[in-house]
Amino acid sequence: MSTEQQAQPLITHLLELRNRILKALASILIIFIAIVWFSSQIYEFVSAPLISRLPAGGSMIATDVASPFFTPLKLTLTVAVFIAVPFVLYQIWAFVAPGLYKHERRLIAPLLFSSSLLFYCGVAFAYYVVFPLIFSFFTAITLGGVEFATDISSYLDFVLSLFMAFGIAFEVPVAIILLCWTGATDAKTLSEKRPYVVVIAFVVGMLLTPPDMVSQTLLAVPMCILFEIGLFFSRFYTRPSEDDDETEDDEDQETSAKAD
Repeated sequence: MSTEQQAQPLITHLLELRNRILKALASILIIFIAIVWFSSQIYEFVSAPLISRLPAGGSMIATDVASPFFTPLKLTLTVAVFIAVPFVLYQIWAFVAPGLYKHERRLIAPLLFSSSLLFYCGVAFAYYVVFPLIFSFFTAITLGGVEFATDISSYLDFVLSLFMAFGIAFEVPVAIILLCWTGATDAKTLSEKRPYVVVIAFVVGMLLTPPDMVSQTLLAVPMCILFEIGLFFSRFYTRPSEDDDETEDDEDQETSAKAD
């Protein structure tokens, strides 16, 4: 095969990758344009857990002249990215699917769906469970001569970091399944390390939440439950032998030849 013939498939893959990236970015832009008019309401919704727990006379402030304009826009763009996550993952799936075996395509599809769902569950858990506890704890701490007033930009950075932390933490089942599927470990080995996982979960909970046992437990317990869920489903995601891969590859090639 000549160099020119070898370069053609590479160019085709690069063009396909570019188109997928453009479609993903276009979906984010379309969603952003659709919801940008509600940017103020979106920020009010996200800031509600803190505002409802502010002490008497407390309020949120803007220390920068442009903050009241750019902060809601930044949040709206982040929300657009969150909403577009399933479509972005689909673009990734559509790009890599042709290079996968049939059994890999059959297993990865539900894995992509579950990863999106778990991320959203983590964000919702942070907003409805963790935020009320955290802000109740913070607003209860009063210092003499200090008025409680939170900058809107600093608040947004804080909640977005927690959204990401809890969204990623809820991906524990997907991470376990991928580890077992790639052969890095197996369900039996992970089950034997369960005591260490529990300790790690509580350490992570301690680092991501205020220094009280209630909020720490509220993060550690779901992570332990998600670990068990991932452990259960990882038994169905086993790496087939090379002979099975070769057999399936031959079947795919025969199917493609018949289609041509």
